[in-house]
Amino acid sequence: MSTSLEDKELIVVTVVGADRTGIVAGITNVLAGLNVNIEDISQTVLRGFFAMILIADMSKATCSLRELREKLEVKAKELGVEVFVQHASIFRAMHRV
Repeated sequence: MSTSLEDKELIVVTVVGADRTGIVAGITNVLAGLNVNIEDISQTVLRGFFAMILIADMSKATCSLRELREKLEVKAKELGVEVFVQHASIFRAMHRV
């Protein structure tokens, strides 16, 4: 069953820090465990610095945005990276020209 764009609760997750093994797995496992669907993902490593941005749908999540943010912050601390989580609508509004 397909979900229309109107039914989605999109969020933007940004992760930055020193590159190391397991960052993508750690962050995405938290999302999967909470039934948050990854819609799109991009990651890169520049001179030893890791950066990832992903768009995810929380419409079927088993937690609130606040709880998701808290769980991702715990995992990010374990991984030695910083994580930022925003509702996509707020992200769009903040970056409107």
